[in-house]
Amino acid sequence: MSYLDVASTLEELKEMSQKYLFNTYGERNVAFIKGQGCYLYDIGGREYLDFISGIAVNNLGHSHPVIVDAIKLQSEEVLHTSNLYLIKPQILLAQKLCDNSFAEKVFFCNSGTEANESAIKLVRKYSKEKYGDNRYKIISMKGSFHGRTMGALSATAQDKVRRGFEPFLEGFEFAEFNDIKSLQRLIDNKTCAVILEPIQGEVGVVPAEKSYLENVREICTKNDLLLIFDEIQCGMGRTSKLFAYQYYGVEPDIMTLAKALANGLPIGAMLAKDEVAEAFKPSNHASTFGGNFLVTRTACAVLDILLNTDLLENVKNSSRYLFHQLEELASEFKIITKIRGIGLMIGIVFNGDAKTIQNKLLENGLLTTFCGENVIRILPPLIVKKEDIDRAINIFRETLSQIENSVKRTF
Repeated sequence: MSYLDVASTLEELKEMSQKYLFNTYGERNVAFIKGQGCYLYDIGGREYLDFISGIAVNNLGHSHPVIVDAIKLQSEEVLHTSNLYLIKPQILLAQKLCDNSFAEKVFFCNSGTEANESAIKLVRKYSKEKYGDNRYKIISMKGSFHGRTMGALSATAQDKVRRGFEPFLEGFEFAEFNDIKSLQRLIDNKTCAVILEPIQGEVGVVPAEKSYLENVREICTKNDLLLIFDEIQCGMGRTSKLFAYQYYGVEPDIMTLAKALANGLPIGAMLAKDEVAEAFKPSNHASTFGGNFLVTRTACAVLDILLNTDLLENVKNSSRYLFHQLEELASEFKIITKIRGIGLMIGIVFNGDAKTIQNKLLENGLLTTFCGENVIRILPPLIVKKEDIDRAINIFRETLSQIENSVKRTF
């Protein structure tokens, strides 16, 4: 008997999870066992339309044949040797990333949090070498989310994820997002860097204004500050450009990536210009698993698809169609107050409890997630087709009708 046959029902899995797992995710009522394209199938065989993509991870959908082949082929050769030795797919992936971005060097790790930790260490090391001990402050944005380790959490300005973990690392201050004067007021002779997400994902999908990013870049250049773009969620094609900074036309000094880079395998990356990257010397930073054979070969396959097919054009066309359909939906249901986002990273703002709406959408076969109290976030796979969007809109329409009828019956 395979160990996978031990727990064959949802209830058995829930009971085992409650017994053996830390309760860091709350109650979970679905267990998936198979995925194909934009669809997932649970332990009972029910089909769901996946409009969250593993939280912006499965950009190429599930079981993409090119990705499956890359994983199979590499698993038959070598999985891991550590970074004590040269790793060919790691080097090739770094080349692909540099050839298609502003960057000249790449450091690989295992997650977005680790990528941001790397960036925090790099800007402090660079500034210490160039300006001395006095420049160490990093300005982040209110509403930001950069990760859950202590450095990344110190750069995150959300009480709900920070609460209970005080004291945080010294030297972080928070400006209002999309408010250039707020940023200017915080800069002093101790400031070394600014970190921000071009699109804030965890507070309801809030895009930066183009003029704001342009001004941030200008201020950083004028004050010799390093500019970090956290593209962990909004990068890798989600805006219809390979990277969000290309969508805006504003270039950072450092960029962090993770999530969709290997379409489901754990990987993080920090990209930087040569002058900045030189601040890291041997023993300054490292990662045992970072950029191993399996994840980097898979990530190479991901980049090949993004760069050599019409997938980014599909993002542009699908985004246009999806926004139009959502605006039509908003005209039907007054509970929707706003649609915002870029590409296939969209927030639907409701005049109501988003968690209740998300749960009802799940019951009706559509996977989404909520941000804050009143925003449903949707992150469809970049391979999404018109018929998938139509199906999602129909589920939204059915769900919101059910909610409206329930409210009417209450009164």
